[in-house]
Amino acid sequence: IGNTLERAMLLCLLGLATAIGAKGGLFNVGGEGQLFFGALTSTMIGLWCSNLPTIVVVVLSFIGAVVVGGFYAWIPALLKVKLGVSEVITTIMLNTVAIKVCTYLVNGPWNAPSAAIAKGTEYLPDTLRFTKLIQASNLTTGFIGGAVVAFFIWYVMKMTSTGLQIKVTGENERFARFAGLPSSKLMIGSMVASGAICGFVGMFLVYGSQGHMTEAVSNEFYFDGMLVAMIMNYNPIGIIIMSFFFAIMSVGAAYMDMMVGVSTQIYDIIFSIIIFLMAAEKGINAWLEH
Repeated sequence: IGNTLERAMLLCLLGLATAIGAKGGLFNVGGEGQLFFGALTSTMIGLWCSNLPTIVVVVLSFIGAVVVGGFYAWIPALLKVKLGVSEVITTIMLNTVAIKVCTYLVNGPWNAPSAAIAKGTEYLPDTLRFTKLIQASNLTTGFIGGAVVAFFIWYVMKMTSTGLQIKVTGENERFARFAGLPSSKLMIGSMVASGAICGFVGMFLVYGSQGHMTEAVSNEFYFDGMLVAMIMNYNPIGIIIMSFFFAIMSVGAAYMDMMVGVSTQIYDIIFSIIIFLMAAEKGINAWLEH
């Protein structure tokens, strides 16, 4: 149950990050790189500032992860708005840059000899790490922080004028511009918010279940979250529900393999079928109508 809740929160936050960018008219495929930089930044702040009070270090780590993640998303957003460069291409390319840079740093200059088994940085002090909510699981108090962030995102997207302006801009940027909305700022802002959330997820992982930064801090988690968002057509409530569904399948598949010997590939097959049906939705609807 603990692992399922932790995975659901992870998918939910990353799905909402995708949704914010998409609602603003920009498709953020670079969340994995933003997550890596957020994780690395928060880890190093925690290690370098460990002599400061715990609450100060955690707040500084949160700010650092959010700012770095947001800045890394700001680059492709600016290129798209100012020069018309495809954000899909630039974010994919920046993903590789971020992952390679982080891999070099955690295996080179910032590698800890004590982390020989799982190559990476030194482990964060126990006083900085999120407290376990369910022992022997990955669920920590970071779940509460993630829930607050998820609620805030939902509230902004559904209950505020800013959310409406972002939606209008994403659906018709030209109309938004002629209506007097600051469409360029809204597009860039939505992309920066998307990157900031991904940076926070990096901190969520390091300060939660993992404890230090490694080159395997994320197993393409962002792309799973992105698919959840796409399946639910970027609807925040739908993303939350679907995140629990995929978390149950993912964690359940791992335990199924351990307990009764049923291969985890069943999860991959179900996941692939859902993606196929999502991609073929228009064609299936047209066939059914005839």
